[in-house]
Amino acid sequence: MTQGSSQEQQPGTGTGPGRRAVLGAAALGAGGAALGLSGTARAADGQRTDGGHRHLPVPAVVAHRGASGYRPEHTFGAYQLALDMGAHVIEQDLVPTKDGHLVCRHENDITGTTDVADHPEFAGRKTTKTVDGGELTGWFTEDFTLAELKTLRAVERIPGTRQHNTLYNGRWTVPTFEEVLRWADREGKRRGRKVWLHVETKHPSYFRGLGLGLEERLARLLRRYGRHKKNSPTFLQSFEPSSMERMARLVGTPRVVLLWTLDDRPWDFVEAGDPRTVADLITPEGLKWIASYAQGIGPLVDLIIPKNADGSLGTPTTLVRDAHAKNLVLHPYTMRNENRFLPTEFRRGTDPNAYGDAFGAFQRYFETGIDGIFTDNPDTGLLAAADFVKR
Repeated sequence: MTQGSSQEQQPGTGTGPGRRAVLGAAALGAGGAALGLSGTARAADGQRTDGGHRHLPVPAVVAHRGASGYRPEHTFGAYQLALDMGAHVIEQDLVPTKDGHLVCRHENDITGTTDVADHPEFAGRKTTKTVDGGELTGWFTEDFTLAELKTLRAVERIPGTRQHNTLYNGRWTVPTFEEVLRWADREGKRRGRKVWLHVETKHPSYFRGLGLGLEERLARLLRRYGRHKKNSPTFLQSFEPSSMERMARLVGTPRVVLLWTLDDRPWDFVEAGDPRTVADLITPEGLKWIASYAQGIGPLVDLIIPKNADGSLGTPTTLVRDAHAKNLVLHPYTMRNENRFLPTEFRRGTDPNAYGDAFGAFQRYFETGIDGIFTDNPDTGLLAAADFVKR
């Protein structure tokens, strides 16, 4: 998940936590390895939390592309570590191959997340494309069959920031979403609880234009593995609202609309000539429209707490309160431990790649009453959630 430019956004409304903080007493049942607690999440009243999405711990910790702060993103190494740490939900981004398989990559441009550049047999596949209005040069999943893609190995996407992750370069292949579903089923049976997934359709209008529509393929897989019902342990998400509208007609699985900056227009809006921006979608009227086909929103953290000119956190907006009034859950993105991604008041020292006071930043976001948050560092998020619900 990350809309717009390739630059990763820093983490950034609402009133206090209220009833959701009370529910947050569950935050720690699924904390497993990270917190030394039971591996089965339970709500404050002792009920199991592996039913519908309203029974997830609050605040829920969503492992952003897996435990991507410690392993190359969207690999089984990152997914397994996130689950072992106790993450409540684990995210996948989906893009298609040339022969129509759904694979887990942050983008269809795999130049920076695989070793494709080291494969001379694929040198001729390097090309320039325009995706959602932006020009990109590299290698793209839609130009590879699954068999070809499986000859590549995953690598760390931001090695300058996470040099330690490069230790694992080449260890894992690019997973298919079906492989993830099988893994989640196995792990769920082994642990005695459902493994929750947060699944994003990437660039759905672009791929539909190539004859590689994501939604129907995704729906077939969800039905095959029993994740197509309203209480299924899966969220679907997209930056294109029409993708979630389409999914609403195909499956009952809970749906989330992702939101970028205030001035951003979702690409499906651009193609359809719809003048609305994210600023329009986070008004009460816009949220009511989202609630007609989705169960939640995934806003950029800056939509929850805008930043001041110096990069410090400002005054929370009313977005949490307004979304909750429409019965929408909020899973903002993305919290990371490194100084470069933290609001300025939580940075420590001068090294942008060193860890800052991530715990302090988590607390500020949790105080707004959000239902969960995406993080590259699930263990940090779980400990922060434990601190928060004890207050």
